[in-house]
Amino acid sequence: MLIVMNKQATPEQIESVVTEIEKRGYVARPIPGGDRITIGILHNQGPVDAAPFLGMPGVSDAISVTKPYKLVSRECKPDDTLIQVGDVVIGNGHLTIMAGPCAIESESQALTIARHVKAAGAQIFRGGAFKPRTSPYSFQGLGEKGLEILAKVREETGMPVITEVMDDETFDLVESYTDIIQIGTRNMQNFSLLRRAGKAQKPVMLKRGMAATIEEWLMAAEYILEGGNTDVMLCERGVRTFVSHSRNTLDLSSIPVVRKQSHLPIIVDPSHAAGRRDQVIPLSRASVAAEAHGLMVEVHHEPDKALSDGAQSLYPEQFVRLCREVHAIFDIFHPADGELA
Repeated sequence: MLIVMNKQATPEQIESVVTEIEKRGYVARPIPGGDRITIGILHNQGPVDAAPFLGMPGVSDAISVTKPYKLVSRECKPDDTLIQVGDVVIGNGHLTIMAGPCAIESESQALTIARHVKAAGAQIFRGGAFKPRTSPYSFQGLGEKGLEILAKVREETGMPVITEVMDDETFDLVESYTDIIQIGTRNMQNFSLLRRAGKAQKPVMLKRGMAATIEEWLMAAEYILEGGNTDVMLCERGVRTFVSHSRNTLDLSSIPVVRKQSHLPIIVDPSHAAGRRDQVIPLSRASVAAEAHGLMVEVHHEPDKALSDGAQSLYPEQFVRLCREVHAIFDIFHPADGELA
């Protein structure tokens, strides 16, 4: 259930409602909105009687939440969530482009790519320090050394950085270096990791599992919000199907569905969906046309020498083209002041 407060509700009235909710054995979660506070009731085992709350000072309404995910749902928060990372805003009305290599290989490699992608228009640098790989013999990342290189990239370019966390053991370390914590597709339902992410002080990007339904994906995000971290974005990266012409199948339909069901920003990773360089730019264009809030793209200046995912990494000059074309599409939906959409 969602308790909607009046616009004029005082802090004392809000606190009284929170106290009443907790007195009944539930968890109260205040949710700031555009012009008023709402309070979510969590951990109820069945329907909640609205009558005791409707009579309290400052309460405007009580609304039942029909979705199994509560905090993630637009029923709970109708306004779009905007996430601030440094000078970058992620969410509705903004097109955020994250770019960089799949894996951090050296300081020289990372800085070279970072300079290329920043000049082309990327706002956030991506790069893996810990790499979950299908084969135990594949390159597993540089670990803490890779995190130190990411910090160097941020220092020299001014771009915030995003990198993946693999487990509870390294969570504190990753959080201390990165600006956005990525939870990868293989960990989408690692519930202990999701609970730890809920306590993080950094924004989290949750990738969709390779065979996850949208409801399962949103329920995984619910774990993070339930833990107290409201700065969560979702990442569609393709689902596993029977096809052989691409690595995965990019589910473009997930973009409008997520935008309708949830207030969280949705980012698309066309690189992992495609698995092939020649598909990345068309899929990027399609994602922005479907009104994704951003892209995360793999770029490498020497992809034939890359230690991870070179075949799907764009050359820097291709990334320049991608940025130019997706911004042209984005501008159709977000014209400059005074222009017609």
